[in-house]
Amino acid sequence: MAGDLPCDHQYSVSVFAPARLHMGFIDLGGTLGRQFGSIGVGVNEIATRLSISGADELNATGPSCERAVKYARKIAEKLGVDCSLSIRIHEAIPEHIGLGSGTQLALAVGMGMARYRGLELGVRDIAKLIQRGGRSGIGIAVFEQGGLVVDGGRGAGTATPPLLSRMEIPPAWRFILVFDRRGQGLHGKQEVEAFKTLLPFPVAETARLCHLLMMQALPALAEGDIKGFGAVITELQNAVGDHFAPAQGGRFTSPVVGMALDWLQKQGAVGLGQTSWGPTGFCMVENPEHALLLSSLAGQRFDGLDFLVATARNQGAEILPETLFTKVDILRA
Repeated sequence: MAGDLPCDHQYSVSVFAPARLHMGFIDLGGTLGRQFGSIGVGVNEIATRLSISGADELNATGPSCERAVKYARKIAEKLGVDCSLSIRIHEAIPEHIGLGSGTQLALAVGMGMARYRGLELGVRDIAKLIQRGGRSGIGIAVFEQGGLVVDGGRGAGTATPPLLSRMEIPPAWRFILVFDRRGQGLHGKQEVEAFKTLLPFPVAETARLCHLLMMQALPALAEGDIKGFGAVITELQNAVGDHFAPAQGGRFTSPVVGMALDWLQKQGAVGLGQTSWGPTGFCMVENPEHALLLSSLAGQRFDGLDFLVATARNQGAEILPETLFTKVDILRA
């Protein structure tokens, strides 16, 4: 294929792909011909970082390396390019806890390979090849641009869910992420079966949530009103969580995460919810000092949970070419 460059072991491409919080679906019923639609945001503190360089054969090291090899082989086969590459995963988004690990790893591998081989492919080109964005387009949009993103769901001819809105989160706002290290959310076949068994989502509830999103949440974000924005996220999360309750055992996959979020709300946090199938929960506060205080107090109060203060990522993934000689020179300096 044109643009397929010869193997150069002195050249590499590094990719930083941020985790994302899935803040809820907008239309689970799809009565207007488009199903799902999502709202979400990228975060800086959790990410997949990897580098790709030349090798005699495909190999990968580091966390989630087996998944990376699978994605690389599939992409190479679809594009008809050589996949004799070395993929080094320096860190990976934890799997199956609601942070978009699969999509971010797949896009990181695909875009890294494309850049290494000199192929002019965009994020959505790669997403189509590896069939990401089957329901939500949030992970794709966060990889592309970051910020608070809203996608339009899937219609009859949708390849990847279209991006409808992209806005920046005020830099002072903080997310508190709540991790239950004792479990994972639904994924794979379990997730597919769960969607099949859920009852239809009420049309009137979809209309209400869309109204709140369009005429309260997004204007509040534009004006820096965290309480107005957070109130809608909580409403959206409650509605979707209750709908998913038969499949995940309640509004929250982890009852103790739900308890922690209730407590955080009483301390002034807003925008409470669970990202994807959880068990990870999240909430928002207006400044770093408040976030650090609440995170510390919550950590002392709730055994078995971990709390992380996170910042919104208002830019997309980073894909940087570099030479190994440059790395050596930097280390010697």
